[in-house]
Amino acid sequence: MRPGMKPPPCPFLKSSQWRQAWPSSSSRLPTGYQRISTPSSITSNPATTAAVQKPVPDTPALAVLDWWTLLRSYAILTVSSSPLLLNPSLAVMRHMASSKSLLTSPERNPLLGWAVKKTMYAQFCAGATATEIQGTSQRLRAMGYKGSMFNYAREVVLGIDQKDVNIEVAKGRALKQVEDWRDAVLKTIEMGNTGDFVAVKFTGAGNLALENLAANLPPPPSIEQAMTAMCELAKQRGVRITFDAEQYALQPGIDSWTMLFQRRYNDHSICPPGKAVVYGTYQSYLKSAPATLSVHLALAQKDGFTLGVKLVRGAYLGTDPRSLIWDTKSDTDKAYDTLAEALIRRKYNDMVVSPAEASKEFPEVCVVLASHNRESMLKAQYIRTEQAQVGEKRIDLVYAQLMGMADEVSCELLQKAAQAGEKDDVPAVLKYVTWGTTGECMKYLLRRAEENRDAVTRTKAGQLALGKEIRRRFGAMIGLT
Repeated sequence: MRPGMKPPPCPFLKSSQWRQAWPSSSSRLPTGYQRISTPSSITSNPATTAAVQKPVPDTPALAVLDWWTLLRSYAILTVSSSPLLLNPSLAVMRHMASSKSLLTSPERNPLLGWAVKKTMYAQFCAGATATEIQGTSQRLRAMGYKGSMFNYAREVVLGIDQKDVNIEVAKGRALKQVEDWRDAVLKTIEMGNTGDFVAVKFTGAGNLALENLAANLPPPPSIEQAMTAMCELAKQRGVRITFDAEQYALQPGIDSWTMLFQRRYNDHSICPPGKAVVYGTYQSYLKSAPATLSVHLALAQKDGFTLGVKLVRGAYLGTDPRSLIWDTKSDTDKAYDTLAEALIRRKYNDMVVSPAEASKEFPEVCVVLASHNRESMLKAQYIRTEQAQVGEKRIDLVYAQLMGMADEVSCELLQKAAQAGEKDDVPAVLKYVTWGTTGECMKYLLRRAEENRDAVTRTKAGQLALGKEIRRRFGAMIGLT
């Protein structure tokens, strides 16, 4: 216990006294918590009525999590880090994600839907209505996050059976897919506030997008008009758009479409240098990522626009050709950190190389470092703090992790922000927030579960960190240091 603190009450409490000591039903919070005023839009939403905390400099990083999130996260990571428990759980989730049965579909079985919504859905998803989603976003901001990166979960089923429909019907369905995609993204942008992001997948536009991307053709008029509407609304609301990476077979087309809109909306005559509306995504597990980034940097410098970069490790390890991916995880880690350092310092290095015919001057960049890797985040933060202390100009940079995952990484960055002095860098941290109904989110939830399976070491580390925080809180409640 810290000097001057009163000893906690006797641990042997009656049930009524225990309820009073539990943080969700009393103004008394466990050690490491600080209550702050909760926005009315949150308190009006039953899903977000739990006490909202913000980081306190001299407490453990995970103290910012409320009890219910902490316990739910620990339970889910316990399952995820155990092959004995995870494999049957994944089998059940795969069945639910595609089921139309009254018994096993979360959308058709109210009891099953309630169970999923209170567990996996609550962990990884923001809600299904504007009130729920904005409440989740404001709760994250109250905890210290600088915003959210919103993503609509519903996936368009690609492929139309030409044997059953004529060409005109197929064309009509393809255009309807584009309209549905456009409306969903515009609705998502409407939920955002200044500083938020919206993540967009081009393949969400359906068959028309898939065909043109696969052939590396320009966007057809309907998709170009939809993209223009998205970018215009985002610019008006101060929201930024990231066009996500997808399978390697589509990536050249995705890059071409993204660069088309970066030129239009990140141009220095429209957007101040060093600021961006549109970001592209670079998967550092691809051997081609350094060359692709180098070419795009040269184009940004030549054409006078800020390059928006979302840097990730990669999400298609199971489908991209293995020969295109670095041989080892350490190779991928090195690539990620080297690309990140070049962008943060705005200096070319042994991976990010200026083409011979291009200017050697590094262009203006805006960066999202999207990673669950603690070492990569801390390396970037060290460079940023070093730059702050010597007065060096720093780029517009944010860190991002998925909602419900890597909280030990996110909260450590939040803690560093709370501890930062006048000459330190203050990390700006976001959470990637997916929304949709329980049924719409099932495929997304399945991917999150499978991602935990493929990252057992990291998942186990997260589970241990959460377990340590649970023990600390119970220890504080019963008077142990």
